[in-house]
Amino acid sequence: MTDQPENENIRLSKLMSGQGLCSRREADHFIEQGLVSVDGEIIDVLGTRVSPNATIVLHQQAQQSQDNKVTVLINKPVGYVSGQAEDGYTPAVVLVNRANQFNNSSKYQDGSKYKNKDKHTAIRFSQKHLQGLAPAGRLDIDSQGLLILTQDGRVAKTLIGENSPVEKEYLVRVDGHVGQEELALLNHGLSLDGKLLKPAKVSRLNEDQLKFILTEGRKRQIRRMCDQVEVNVTGLKRVRIGKIMLGHLPEGQWRYLGKNESFI
Repeated sequence: MTDQPENENIRLSKLMSGQGLCSRREADHFIEQGLVSVDGEIIDVLGTRVSPNATIVLHQQAQQSQDNKVTVLINKPVGYVSGQAEDGYTPAVVLVNRANQFNNSSKYQDGSKYKNKDKHTAIRFSQKHLQGLAPAGRLDIDSQGLLILTQDGRVAKTLIGENSPVEKEYLVRVDGHVGQEELALLNHGLSLDGKLLKPAKVSRLNEDQLKFILTEGRKRQIRRMCDQVEVNVTGLKRVRIGKIMLGHLPEGQWRYLGKNESFI
């Protein structure tokens, strides 16, 4: 497939998505509502094609709609699936409720309060925050750690877009020999489903623990990579996505992404 000529008109919704203004679905909604201007002209016809160099402006109502969307960080326990319920397993979104929200009154298992107060609790939980809340990237049922759920198409595109540069960091417990040859292969040289994997950053932390930093998220990627070098994964925890750390968020609890936080 050849690159699209620079001067060829493209669908407005595609251009808006490509510029990170919103998702294509959101763009179609805003266009239908007459909330998008292109070069000073309101566009309200779906499928309208515009110049890739056009100036696009979202009207105030559309901007407010974007600003009201929430993104949630969960410390997902083992045993929960990332997306829709499957095979009788429970989706992680059920954890997003008032009782599980991380806040200043949360306590450790021994009953003592957290020393570090959470600064991200200004947003009050509302049932409307569950509408359209979807995972931006998967974390399989046997893994734990940082899982992102969002209403915001811009966040989803940033994290799981085809060419997303966002790093995901994992701590991986293994059973098996990991020598220099195995490490070299894990860093670059393995393929999954007939497609070469992007270079990774894999290092040994101690005798039975590795650190993986990836910029892609193929299905059960780390476990399948380890299988290829005859190493068994006994535990996997995601601790970072871009600039957002799991930090001291307790297992099974969640918090909102703060207005001043970003993944890149």
